[in-house]
Amino acid sequence: MRAPTRAVRPDRAAVTLRVLGVTALVGVAATVWLGLFVTPPDEFMGNLVRLLYVHPPMAWVAFLAYGVASLASLLYLWPRTRAERFDRLAGASAEVGVVFTGLTLVSGSIWGRPTWGVWWVWDPLLTTTALLFVLYLGYLALRRVPGEFDVRARRSAIGALIAFIDVPIVYLSVEWWRSLHQAPTVLNPTTHKTYVHGSMAWTLLLGFVSFTLVYIWLATHRYRLAELQDLEDTEGLEVALAERRAEAVAG
Repeated sequence: MRAPTRAVRPDRAAVTLRVLGVTALVGVAATVWLGLFVTPPDEFMGNLVRLLYVHPPMAWVAFLAYGVASLASLLYLWPRTRAERFDRLAGASAEVGVVFTGLTLVSGSIWGRPTWGVWWVWDPLLTTTALLFVLYLGYLALRRVPGEFDVRARRSAIGALIAFIDVPIVYLSVEWWRSLHQAPTVLNPTTHKTYVHGSMAWTLLLGFVSFTLVYIWLATHRYRLAELQDLEDTEGLEVALAERRAEAVAG
């Protein structure tokens, strides 16, 4: 007689992550719908303003991701808080940041083509953003350089902090240099005034919240995948060592 099987309850973290993913997807879909069909065209940019609801949120997510990667790198370098989880978090967050930096560059080019007449100009904002993209690609490549874990994690953490220097430069480049790119639309750091109101403001806010949830969902998935990879590497090493010991005993 077979023993009755117990129902396997889904992991609470997995359920929470699934709900987060669905919420993020619904939020992004609602942002696109409101941006395309509900909000009015701009007085000066016309329908081009509809890119406003995805372009700045993508850039925000990239900055957020790099900020988290830098904070995790600092926590790893600080002896009292050094832990493998901070190294994994830095890598996972930076990967998501690189994806959103790429999307920011692409959406900016789509915006720039009808506005400036070209897909790309060596504008200070665009150039520093492209440099940011390359810097963090280099950081991800640095993480894959072979070496002992602690040595690799330390140099990667230092690399993340060096790359982060470009983030405030990107944000302030419009104010520091004469740029073709318009000044910040949501909050101008010089005048401290907002230039988006009504349904446009609510749609933009929804875009920021939704894309932030997308970042959390992606970064969490990437972190869990890195955790599984580390566990597999550790178990594989233990199996290899056990096999070598068995061979030594048999010999």
